[in-house]
Amino acid sequence: MNNNVNITNNQMEALCRQVVHMDLDSFFVSVERLKDSRLEGRPLLIGGTGERAVVAACSYETRACGVHSAMPMKLARRLCPEAIVMNGDHERYSHYSREVSSLIREAVPVFEQASIDEFYLDMTGMERFFGTFTLASELRQRVAKEIGLPLSFGLSTSKTVSKVATGEAKPNGQLRVEAGTEKPFLAPLPVGRLPMVGEKTASMLQGMGVNRIQTLQQMPVRLLERALGQNGRSIWERANGIDLTPVEPYQEQKSVSSEETFTHDTADIAFLRARLIAMTEALSQQLRRMPKLTGCVTVKIRYADFDTRTRQQTVPYTASDQRLLPVVHHLFDRLYERRLMIRLIGVRFSHLVGGHEPLDLFQDRQEAIRLTQAIDRLNARFGDRTVARAAGQPSGRGR
Repeated sequence: MNNNVNITNNQMEALCRQVVHMDLDSFFVSVERLKDSRLEGRPLLIGGTGERAVVAACSYETRACGVHSAMPMKLARRLCPEAIVMNGDHERYSHYSREVSSLIREAVPVFEQASIDEFYLDMTGMERFFGTFTLASELRQRVAKEIGLPLSFGLSTSKTVSKVATGEAKPNGQLRVEAGTEKPFLAPLPVGRLPMVGEKTASMLQGMGVNRIQTLQQMPVRLLERALGQNGRSIWERANGIDLTPVEPYQEQKSVSSEETFTHDTADIAFLRARLIAMTEALSQQLRRMPKLTGCVTVKIRYADFDTRTRQQTVPYTASDQRLLPVVHHLFDRLYERRLMIRLIGVRFSHLVGGHEPLDLFQDRQEAIRLTQAIDRLNARFGDRTVARAAGQPSGRGR
């Protein structure tokens, strides 16, 4: 069966790109060590300290004992009893993420913040003037010198290969995969190293006898499509080093928002708070589906005389409505000073960054995390707000 993929001129240009993937090494652990140098080289677990807490982050020393993120803290402590356990600090981690983001913004024309500690840089065209690998290496050294955090990067023609290269360069290293060598670079690696292949997909592939990426490269595309559905072709392409996904320029203006204009002006505080809760829940679920984290919350009020006021607050990156609701209520309390009738309220989450894992692992118990995930699944299947807080349900007042 012919596995060849026809490539257009535009695709050929894309295959000549210079894409850098940068990842802060053990980010939360590194930030804690930056604060307290006595932690350097010692096994460290970051997360809740309760009986049912989970691991949010762990040092390389604990990983050698079999510990990994999202593992029950109780099990992690049993596997590595000498580890130091610490609570996470949302605010500190978000601060350092913004510091690195600002430094990268100064150095390159186009970059994408994929998560709190992960960045893609499109450096296409800079090779002829500066030397892309040299420039990326200098930027990595600047992060280490000016901010104090270790960073690894991979450079190739695509986001997929660069991300895999970063994983191979860790810890605190750098690796370039030259154009045309993507397939042999990927071939010997386990299938689980491909970004699109999660635990479930990897297990399915291993059940088919596919353990290495090389086997994926040699498989007929249609066989993978039958086995994995619509993702089959994408996984095959990425296994062969083909990924035309662009680096999405970072824009702090990107946001999600919700507003409601009332049929009748109202001063019913209980009703207004219920609507704010409903908006915050819906927007938080939207963030988690994207998946994104917000770094800034804005609340808007329009009075009956059309006087419009807004207040905003920078927050540690999160998509948790439990963390966002207190901020929304606080901003509303600061805004609602005139004690007049209100015709419109709104909530906006901005300064978005990519985020797949809940930062609230620092404090949340497993049950709370699973409850949030279950609610998200139900709402995704049966419609938004199928399951929601009772306090956010309409009472019929104030309308």
